Amino acid sequence: MSVEFIGFIGWRHSSEIRPASGPVVDREYIEKVARAHEAGGFDRALVAFGSTSPESQHIAGYAAAVTERLGFMIAHRPGFTQPTVAARQLATLDQLTGGRIAVHIITGGADDEMAKDGDHTTKDVRYARTSEYLDIVRQEWTSETPFDYDGRFYQVKQAFGDVKPAQSPHLPIYFGGSSDEAIPVAGKHADVYALWGETQAQVRETIARVRAAAAKHGRNPRFSLSLRPVIADTEEAAWKRADEIVERTKALRARSGQSLTGHAPPNAGSQRLLQAAAQGTRVDKRLWTGLAAVTGAQGNSTGLVGTPEQVAEGLLDYYDLGVTTFLIRGFDPLEDAIGYGRDLIPLVRELVARRDAEPVRAAG
Repeated sequence: MSVEFIGFIGWRHSSEIRPASGPVVDREYIEKVARAHEAGGFDRALVAFGSTSPESQHIAGYAAAVTERLGFMIAHRPGFTQPTVAARQLATLDQLTGGRIAVHIITGGADDEMAKDGDHTTKDVRYARTSEYLDIVRQEWTSETPFDYDGRFYQVKQAFGDVKPAQSPHLPIYFGGSSDEAIPVAGKHADVYALWGETQAQVRETIARVRAAAAKHGRNPRFSLSLRPVIADTEEAAWKRADEIVERTKALRARSGQSLTGHAPPNAGSQRLLQAAAQGTRVDKRLWTGLAAVTGAQGNSTGLVGTPEQVAEGLLDYYDLGVTTFLIRGFDPLEDAIGYGRDLIPLVRELVARRDAEPVRAAG
């Protein structure tokens, strides 16, 4: 099975160790980082979504205009746009980009963030709403005739979209969410279920849960893992850089008044990363949890540390568990994307090709 790599396109050059500066939407930076991902052999790049961030579809549209082949995974939060409208928006962008769009559904695990956009629902309600939302989106993308839908949250009469996605049967649906409310919805709707960089034991457990939920609908999703690789010419140098990243993050958070300890995140994904961090800074072969412990696992905050060869072997361990997509992004986002494309992605593709060829050789 082929392996997929997803990078990350921010709207300006910033990270945990790089304070934001300049315009909130930096067109020059977006163009540079998009082209770097394309040149580096990434399949897609994530464009994130937040309650205070620039609009993800517009950022992706601009990045698509300055590239030719790179695909995009657009983070999208259900509930703020009518599903019929969202389906046509995404299908239109898919047509304009020649089939380069995927959608990443992030329902929202933090009540306070949701409230910033006027949503005061609870998590269980939000995931139930997401399921109906995706029912309608998928029908809008695929139905050849007008349809009705009568749900708890949405009721549409004779809905239909003249514009369909360029991809068949529709653009891919990635899905994030680790709570008990999220897993059944993922099983029903996810084409690719996305995890943060958990331990191998945690990943094995989550894959089993999602597969069991999907089997009830006759589905077999793929799996994505998000990591922050830290690579260097030697293992010692790589761990030194990881330690420096933690110290720089601490200093930046301290200057901005952010906490370094006592974290109690409301979302299950962050809670699971903190459970991994409680096992130590280095878990499994080379899973690094130091940043997650400092930030409260705010988003994608664990990584693999080592030489390109060691990190590639670490990614192969997850591939053996069933992960076929890796979302990787660095702490110097532009420079690290270039380095991943040069030093890491080709190695992983080679290892995966060898691993996939092993049963063929054994059979022969």
